[in-house]
Amino acid sequence: MQNVILIVHLLLALSLIGAVLLQRSEGGGLGMGGGGGAMSQRAAATALGKVTWILAIGFIVTSITLTILAAQDASGVSVMDRLGGSAPAAEQSEPGDLDTDALLPPPSASDSDSAPDAPMVPRAD
Repeated sequence: MQNVILIVHLLLALSLIGAVLLQRSEGGGLGMGGGGGAMSQRAAATALGKVTWILAIGFIVTSITLTILAAQDASGVSVMDRLGGSAPAAEQSEPGDLDTDALLPPPSASDSDSAPDAPMVPRAD
């Protein structure tokens, strides 16, 4: 059902584009230049104008219908659930298992007289 509405929606979109492109130009934007236009006079309701309105209403209706159908399909379901796999379990490690020596910077030349694992205490000179 959703695929049928989607195909109708796409056909309406293409038809609406064609109907808008076939209409007569009104001159400048918003009726500026050309002696009036859409802002100052009521445009005559041509058959092509009526078709454009019908196509636009159909386009909006199919848009809302597709949105409602998509919301019903997605209710209570996470995107991660749709991927099919479960979330990877975090590795449980003991706090004592960490290699803290790899986290420390390498010893510099000024620290050559102290051991690398010795605590940093100020010298009493």
